Amino acid sequence: MAFEGELASYEPLRRILSSEKIQALQKRLFVQHSLPSPEIIKKKIIAINELPKTINQPDYVLAIDGSHLEGQPEKGYPGAEFGVVTIASVLIDLIKVEQCEKNDFIDPKKFRETEKASSQESLFAGCNIVLDTEKDAKSSLRRMLYEELKTLQIFNDGETLLETYEYLLKKKLELYPDSHSPKNPIDDDYRLEYGFGEYICKYTNEALFSTDALRLHELMNPTGTNGELFGQIMATLEKLWLINILRWFELSGNLSILRRISFFSDGPLAVFSTSSWLTKVIEYELRRINELQKKINSEDMIILGIEKSGAFFNHFIDIDTSKEGTADIFPRQSAFLLDDNYIKNNIIFSKSTKPYGLDTYFGRKLFYKTASGQKLVPVIAWYNDYQKNLDTANPDQFSRLGDVLHLLDRLVSNRYPNSISPLISAHAEAAIPLNMGTRLFEDIAREIREKSGYA
Repeated sequence: MAFEGELASYEPLRRILSSEKIQALQKRLFVQHSLPSPEIIKKKIIAINELPKTINQPDYVLAIDGSHLEGQPEKGYPGAEFGVVTIASVLIDLIKVEQCEKNDFIDPKKFRETEKASSQESLFAGCNIVLDTEKDAKSSLRRMLYEELKTLQIFNDGETLLETYEYLLKKKLELYPDSHSPKNPIDDDYRLEYGFGEYICKYTNEALFSTDALRLHELMNPTGTNGELFGQIMATLEKLWLINILRWFELSGNLSILRRISFFSDGPLAVFSTSSWLTKVIEYELRRINELQKKINSEDMIILGIEKSGAFFNHFIDIDTSKEGTADIFPRQSAFLLDDNYIKNNIIFSKSTKPYGLDTYFGRKLFYKTASGQKLVPVIAWYNDYQKNLDTANPDQFSRLGDVLHLLDRLVSNRYPNSISPLISAHAEAAIPLNMGTRLFEDIAREIREKSGYA
């Protein structure tokens, strides 16, 4: 590690690059020698006008995004750190947006009225932060996570985030009774015995929490910064937030409203790291709620994630660029549907027989170039085994594909490349939470119900 003010020379870099070990390693590396030919790409492309479009287009878009920020207290042990995690939701009224767009000059005030926003802010312990009578930073984090989920409630008449989480945990124990139990967070010589609420560990006589099953405390760095930890807490809360909202529509008797709302999440429809077990029970719950609402609304729900960066997005740029460096060779308003074989051969190399993302994803990816030329990587939720089967990539395996692509054309942003406006608004709300704790969704539901013929 360099000293303060010390400048590195090029000699170490030259020595490393000329090393025999480095040279030998580079010769052994498996590399992708060429991209799929334009002919292969064209065979897999499907134009938007080839896809069916239903008459039940959504009138609202609900976007969910989060942000996290690390901070240090004024007093405490060296390196003490806490994390602030904000989850924001923005609801956009597409009917009002279209009315504004009909005018030659858009009134900024009326355009702002097309959006309603809400956000919730949470605080979590990091390195050297000890809460009340807790014995260390890790036990403080565990308690704060449990207590935060216990207090977070999006709807006055709905579940807390803890109730939603514990419902999913109960489903895990019912559906996968033989699943491997994680280590006990207090003493890793033992296994965690699952429980609900706050309960006593029979081995240590100390407090355990239902949220210990998420294993997020295992990510804590006790001597340094905890950006990864807070990022995974944020991602987990985003997914619980989505399920909490969908369950409210069922529990409150408002499933008919779901045909008017599409849901967008920043990033992939997936749960990674220690809490990845949530993937399978989230998939179960999405299927269950979708089947219930489909009996009323006749169509699948529209639930999307949008990936703005990463290997898939980079590959989309590559296949949209010719050998001569010319961009924009991919047809506009066209989709490229991805199957497991294509992903493993061209994007994420793997010789595994297990389908890509089987244990982490609850949606499947595609590439779409919008009418304006923006490149998007949507992830569409699946609701049955046929849609989930990555051996093939047929249009009917991507739920309501025609509706989704038309919706993306309406929502694509002109402010930022390769993104959509609802997620931009949600991110701005999460980054600068101006509507802390606003009871947004009661207003939304009441507004929609009051419009005759839709409730």
